[in-house]
Amino acid sequence: MKFNIIIAALMATSLSCAAVEPAPHWDYEGEFKPENWGKLSPEFSTCENGKNQSPINIEHALKTHHDKLKLVFKPSKQEIINNGHTIQINVNEGNTLEIDNEIFTLQQFHFHAPSENMIKSKPFPMEAHFVYKNDKGDLTVVGLMFNRGKSNPELAKAWQHIPTQVGNTAALSQPVNIKALLPNRLDFYRFSGSLTTPPCTEGVRWIILEQESSASAKQIEKFHSIIHHDNNRPIQPLNGRVIVN
Repeated sequence: MKFNIIIAALMATSLSCAAVEPAPHWDYEGEFKPENWGKLSPEFSTCENGKNQSPINIEHALKTHHDKLKLVFKPSKQEIINNGHTIQINVNEGNTLEIDNEIFTLQQFHFHAPSENMIKSKPFPMEAHFVYKNDKGDLTVVGLMFNRGKSNPELAKAWQHIPTQVGNTAALSQPVNIKALLPNRLDFYRFSGSLTTPPCTEGVRWIILEQESSASAKQIEKFHSIIHHDNNRPIQPLNGRVIVN
């Protein structure tokens, strides 16, 4: 009986230690930069060995006939978080995307400056990623480019609440109207890719909108000043992937 108690205590201690083991550290500069992600941890090996990695340079797209994007937006509470790698806005349920006869639900959207993906070798000052997930856990990411131009009133709603301290969150007094954040036309490029941050998991459907939105130089600089560095992963090789348009 005493032996069983000792074993149970040891197992509990082991589980406790496992629970507090920190996640592997990664970053966008220094020894933890994107070029080294695959070597930082076995969990990140796909970052180095994967063949369908994101982001990419979008060019030579194959023209096809496809359905328009079926997006549904529902006003709901939102919160903004500074996680040290990006500024992310978490949303409640009700925002959906239908693609390939499957329904994906928006989980969050976040930003990269400069853009991660390029269109015909052109980088953009900023890019937003809208991360959708279906009930099987599959991901679809919609990418929206921002050019420097007029101040964006929807970004302004979020930017006034950006936490300056890493790990802090804040509720948005006025939720971002995602539909108004997007361009009027929703033409898009599509390809198969991965997460652009560790563990760089592949099998992600990527939708990059052709038309961009605008943000003022001041809005882009505010994002930069809080993140303190560029937060874009370099362009990854296509490895024979087809981009459709």
